[in-house]
Amino acid sequence: MAFLKHFNRNAASAAETGLSANSNFSGGRFYNKGGMPNIEAKGMPIFARFNIYHTLLSLPTWKFLCIILFFFIGINLLFASVYLFIGIEHLSGMVAEKKKKKFGEAFFFSAQTFTTVGYGRINPIGFAASFTAAVEAMVGLMAFALVTGLLYGRFAKPKAYIKYSQNILLVPYKEGVALMFRMVPFTKNYLVNVEVQLTVAMRIMENNVLKNKFFTLDLEINKAASLILNWTLVHVINEKSPLFGLSQQDIIDANTEVLVFVQGFDESFSSTVISRTSYLYSEWVYGAKFSPMYHPNNQNTGTVLLLDQLDSYEQVPLPNDVSFAIKNAENTDQNN
Repeated sequence: MAFLKHFNRNAASAAETGLSANSNFSGGRFYNKGGMPNIEAKGMPIFARFNIYHTLLSLPTWKFLCIILFFFIGINLLFASVYLFIGIEHLSGMVAEKKKKKFGEAFFFSAQTFTTVGYGRINPIGFAASFTAAVEAMVGLMAFALVTGLLYGRFAKPKAYIKYSQNILLVPYKEGVALMFRMVPFTKNYLVNVEVQLTVAMRIMENNVLKNKFFTLDLEINKAASLILNWTLVHVINEKSPLFGLSQQDIIDANTEVLVFVQGFDESFSSTVISRTSYLYSEWVYGAKFSPMYHPNNQNTGTVLLLDQLDSYEQVPLPNDVSFAIKNAENTDQNN
């Protein structure tokens, strides 16, 4: 990595981030776009660190439903095989004659027993079949209780329904420039008492050792009473900014990543929720500004918020007379 000659070492260091300071021991971005830490844990048996409850609560909906479906099919295949092992003659009321159809009837009898539906045409005869059916009914009751709890937990889990712009922009602002990104709530779970913190992570040469350094990016406004429309967050690049005087190439060389942490109170869940994302140097757009994403309705009696315009921006020239702004790498090299 190139040494950042213009790096502002007077910038305020961020509070302990929980991330590695040694650049040799970390790789890639610190946080994925979805907000999850870019960490892969190894060194212990997977079952020792596997939390099935947390995993089932956190899985995407389609994966969760697939697991439930596969479990239902698998457990009934297992019990159908047990009934066939005991003997098909111990299931009264079966009309199938071929082996495959007998297994099918045993499977659906198992499903009826597992769900405690029990239509009644087929019933167990003898101790072994009756005991197996009783065990299956008990397993079914327990399984449905667990699934019901998981479904409630997934639906009732507090979540910050926030979307972030895909890019962070370097924008002409007042007499200089500023970094801007925006976020918007995409459901009617509106947040109140919202607070945003920005931290920039950079790889800096210090005492001939390349280290990960973290610095606070002060926001012009970092608290809002409520989050209803989109909110554009602004970090002004001035003498107090850790980005002061850096060129575009410096930003790239430092593997610069802006970490975003959002916290707010959700009135629907009556609970505090959090959200995270990050912007890697490759997701910065130089010389642009966001396009408006809301306007009055046709009757001028309300406001229309265009969620699909969250990432919309237009190119604008950066000022040439701002000495402390981030400049194009070629211009900076020429000045040096």
